[in-house]
Amino acid sequence: MAFNLKGKEEKFFSMLNEHAELCHEAAQLMQEVFEGEVEKKEALRQIEQKEHEADELVAATMDRLRKTFITPMDREDIQLLIDQLDNTIDNIKEIMDKMVMYQVQSEPTAGAIRMAEIVAKCCKHIKKSISYMGSLKKNYLKVEGRALEVLRLEAEADDIYHVEMAKLFTECSDPIEIIKWKEILSSMEEVIDGSETLVGTFRRVVLKYA
Repeated sequence: MAFNLKGKEEKFFSMLNEHAELCHEAAQLMQEVFEGEVEKKEALRQIEQKEHEADELVAATMDRLRKTFITPMDREDIQLLIDQLDNTIDNIKEIMDKMVMYQVQSEPTAGAIRMAEIVAKCCKHIKKSISYMGSLKKNYLKVEGRALEVLRLEAEADDIYHVEMAKLFTECSDPIEIIKWKEILSSMEEVIDGSETLVGTFRRVVLKYA
């Protein structure tokens, strides 16, 4: 009996690509909220829908892993990638949850807007890196280039985070707003740190398969 290995490979990579695309779309919506282009509650509604689609992809991927005899990468690597992608979209939703739940009224600072932009940029690089996974021998340098850019963005975001936190405690006179923005900025940093973790996974996968 012949195995349709090519079809199996394409399906796993397709699922990872779909999940990465949902992460990027959610991050773009969050960026648009911070830039004042989309209303918070509408963005949260759309992100919740994308998170639901992502959860379905995780379930479908795990089910396929259980049923597939031969996988294009180690099962542990596929599971790790899908779990880390899922953490990314969950954390983006958490940021928007806080924006709505805390009823944030003050305008985001330039630093907070830049951090939202960095989240979206990191998710874009992650999406592109995932799209290269099906042909790592040909595209390993592209994956490395994207990884290095995410690491650069993470370092920039780390600097911005510390500056913004210092400003909160020195320039903001409303203790409630301090608490709100401290939580939101910390959640944004967590998403960006998660992006750094993801590209670390990409690099290990490249070493193993390229």
